Amino acid sequence: MTELRAPGCDAPKGKLSFLDEFLTLWIFMAMGAGVGLGHAFPEIADVLDSVKVFSVSLPIAVGLLVMMYPPLAKVRYDQLGKLRGAKRMLSTSLVLNWAIGPIIMFSVAWLFFPNPEDAAFRNGLILIGLARCIAMVLVWNMLAKGDCEYCAILVALNSVFQIVMYSVLAYVFITVMTPVMSPSSQAIVVEITMADIAKNVLIFLGIPFAAGVATWYFVARRKGRAWFDTVFAPRISPLALVGLLFTIVVMFSLQGERIVDQPLDVARIALPLLTYFLLMFFLSFGLSYKLGFNYGQAATQSFTAASNNFELAIAVAVATFGIASTEAFTAVIGPLMEVPVLIALVNVSLWLRRRYYGPDGLPGMKGEASRR
Repeated sequence: MTELRAPGCDAPKGKLSFLDEFLTLWIFMAMGAGVGLGHAFPEIADVLDSVKVFSVSLPIAVGLLVMMYPPLAKVRYDQLGKLRGAKRMLSTSLVLNWAIGPIIMFSVAWLFFPNPEDAAFRNGLILIGLARCIAMVLVWNMLAKGDCEYCAILVALNSVFQIVMYSVLAYVFITVMTPVMSPSSQAIVVEITMADIAKNVLIFLGIPFAAGVATWYFVARRKGRAWFDTVFAPRISPLALVGLLFTIVVMFSLQGERIVDQPLDVARIALPLLTYFLLMFFLSFGLSYKLGFNYGQAATQSFTAASNNFELAIAVAVATFGIASTEAFTAVIGPLMEVPVLIALVNVSLWLRRRYYGPDGLPGMKGEASRR
C-alpha cells in the first residue's frame, strides 16, 4: 500500500492536544456545571423543550450536530478506493466492529443489568456498543504507533457503514432481543421502531456526514490535503469538544437531582464500560496476532474495535428516548470512561510491541524484552 497519513499521525510531539489530553477533566467540570445549573434553575427543562427541531430541543439538536461534524469532516473519503488492497484485514475489522463488538456489549449489558427495572441502563450501553469509533481512534492509534494509513481507511469505512447498520442493529438488540432474553420483561420493553432509530441516525449522523463529505470535496481537494490537515482541521476540531461539553452540561442540568440522590449510578455504568473496553482490546489484539498481522495493523485493529463513537450514541439516545432519559445519561458517561482507559491501553499496546513483536513489527518473535 502506498504511503499515506491519517489526520493526527504526524503530530509533532506525538501526544494529545491540550484539549484532548484533559478531556476527562473537562467532562467532569461540565457535569458539575450541569448539576449546579439544574439545582439553581429547576425550570431549565421547560425552557430547553420550548422549541424543538427533529423532536429534540433546538439547543441540543444544534449541539449534537456541531459535535458530530469535525470527526466526519476529517475522514479521508478519498482513501476508500484502497480497500481492495486489504481485504483480509478489513474483513477482520468488520467482524470485530459489527458482529463481535455489538454482541459483547449486548452480553455485558445484560450481565450487569439483567433486571427489568434496569432496562434503560441496558439500552444505553447497547447504543454505545453499536456506535463504532470514527474520531478519537485516530489519536489513540497515533500514540500507540499504529498503522495510520490503515486507520484512516477503517475510519472512512465505519463512517459509511454506520449509516447502513446502526439503526438495524439497534432495533434488533433493543426491541427484538429483549423479550427473548427476558420474557417477563416483554410488557415493559421500550417500543422503538427501526424507522424511529433510522430517522435519528440519518439526522444526527447523515447531516454531519454530508457536511463532512462536502468539506472534503470543496475544501480538502481544492486547497490541498496538507493545508486541510495543518490549518483547517485544527480550527474545527475544538467544535466537537464544545458540542460534547454543551450536551453534557444540559443533560446533567436536567438530571442534577438524580445525580445527587443516586451517585452510584455513574459507577454502575462505568463498570460494564470498563469490562467492554478491556475485552474488545485484548480479543482484537490476540486475534490480530494469531492471524499474523504486524504490530501497526494489530494496534489499529484493537483501538478501532475497543473505541466507540459516543457522539452518535448520545445523539440517538437523546433523539429516541429524550434528553432526560436514563439511556441518554448512560451514553454521556461513555467519554468520561473512554479517555483514561484508552490512554492506559496505549501504554499496554506499546508494551505488547516490545514483548511480542520483532524489530520489523512482525509477530512470532520476541522483541526488546527477549534480548535483555
